[in-house]
Amino acid sequence: QVQLVESGGGLVQAGGSLRLSCAASGSTFTINRMGWYRQAPGKQRELVATISSGGTNYADSVKGRFTISRDNAKNTVYLQMKSLKPEDTAVYYCNVLVFSGRLNNYWGQGTQVTVSS
Repeated sequence: QVQLVESGGGLVQAGGSLRLSCAASGSTFTINRMGWYRQAPGKQRELVATISSGGTNYADSVKGRFTISRDNAKNTVYLQMKSLKPEDTAVYYCNVLVFSGRLNNYWGQGTQVTVSS
């Protein structure tokens, strides 16, 4: 069993910045991929960014503004968000693909990001 704890969300004005963190803990495991998804009211959950040994992947809407990074020693993934826009407003969810006997997906509790105009 793996637990994910997210932090860093909040309210910010358009053009501002926020940094999200997600720390994974629990049973012995190997992290294959970590990423961030978001869900706005009335919309489906969508990919924001992922990071793995193969590199990084970003949604077109956030390229050039968001940066995903990781600290392998701390089992933590970060999302640095700059030049935030009102359309970035959503609940942001951390996701990890781990191997703990078999491959499994785990989700964080979600953290609210609100960008005012």
